Amino acid sequence: MSKSELFSDFHEISSKAWKQKIQYELQGEDYNKKLVWESPEGIKVKPFYNSEDLKSLELSELPKGNGWNIAQGIYAGNAKMANKKALDAITRGAESIYFTIPSPEINITELLDEIDLGKTYIHFNLQFLSFAFVKSLLAATENHHKKIFTNIDIIGHLARNGNWHYKLDQDHKILGEILNLNHDQTLGVDVALYGNAGANMVQQLAYALSHANEYLNHLNDHHKDKLKSAVITFKVPVGSNYFFEIAKLRSLRILFATLANEYGALEYCHIMATPTLRNKTLYDYNTNMLRTATECMSAILGEADTVLNTPYDAIYHKDNEFGERMARNQLLILKNESYFDKVNNAADGAYYIETITHQLSSKALELFKQIEAGGGFLVQLKEHLIQKKIKESATKEQESFNRRDKILVGTNKYASRLDKMKDELELYPFVKTNTRKTLIEPILEKRLSEEWEQERLKTE
Repeated sequence: MSKSELFSDFHEISSKAWKQKIQYELQGEDYNKKLVWESPEGIKVKPFYNSEDLKSLELSELPKGNGWNIAQGIYAGNAKMANKKALDAITRGAESIYFTIPSPEINITELLDEIDLGKTYIHFNLQFLSFAFVKSLLAATENHHKKIFTNIDIIGHLARNGNWHYKLDQDHKILGEILNLNHDQTLGVDVALYGNAGANMVQQLAYALSHANEYLNHLNDHHKDKLKSAVITFKVPVGSNYFFEIAKLRSLRILFATLANEYGALEYCHIMATPTLRNKTLYDYNTNMLRTATECMSAILGEADTVLNTPYDAIYHKDNEFGERMARNQLLILKNESYFDKVNNAADGAYYIETITHQLSSKALELFKQIEAGGGFLVQLKEHLIQKKIKESATKEQESFNRRDKILVGTNKYASRLDKMKDELELYPFVKTNTRKTLIEPILEKRLSEEWEQERLKTE
């Protein structure tokens, strides 16, 4: 049976006809006030979408993905202990390890001992800048460089800490020396910092693009031969606005490819997606597991290359086997039982997602152009304009939470007074402020529920 015969009994219904039917059912109530809502990014969302919505859009075809990897984060303060933990995680299903390295004193050979680098992707979060360490790291992994991501992000360090590792010139000089080691997966962009501080999705995309543009400029000026091979890794936070988050990741790929094309650079970027911290709560903490489940689903459908889940108790418990196993198993269930690894680009052609992708991309590109016209990302960081805009966005979201327009179940709605957390705190779960001299105002990550939780802790 042909497609035309199969659907011959079903007549195509226009967007106008759908809207007329809806207005009839509303019995005089205003269609726009009742059914159209506006996102924090200023995008008006309709109650339905159809093929007519795509006719005016220039749809960009996303590259076909190679699947996604299950990652586990491990703090490597002790090389032997971190190695043991990594080997255990790999036997239990982890396909990628995200090592946070606090010091160049960590022995890289001990850290990677017996890990099959031919099968396991290794990402590094280096909390320092050292040419010697990166050189020894690459020497220890010389036959498997395609699986190694060093994620050097000197601008991200400045934004988070308020200071360069050393000084601007010295940081760029060391970065240049590291790039001369000819490792393609050297550069990283920490978008999670902006999202966890309260930046909305358009800001996250524009800041990611402008942040990456600083590195593309550096490559273009000093390492032009590496433009065609250098892979930039974006670490991106994923929140609970399910379809918008799918669209955000798709938009990032489109925008970066557009920017890279202007430089004649590699248009592919590696996206590591991780659940946002903004909506995670201290009370009714098991709800965090529900939040991370949908956020990981958005990450996968948005075509992330690596998904790094967050344990449900990470904000108040030290690293523990149970929390990490639950986080890893969530991804294993999505991959092996829910078949989230069977279809690439599953969101392609979805009227709603394609429309949001286009709108997010357009708004982010406009903001990116404004940042570049204002001197670029570094200039606006130093002038505290980026910090100001993130604070404005965070304040709006916080006010929405305080009014209970934005709901976190178990915290500002349906809270159980039986929950007691004072004796459960192994980590300080709130923003830490240390008075110190900084070059710029650092961008601080902060959860929405912090003030509410602090008040509850006082009354336990």
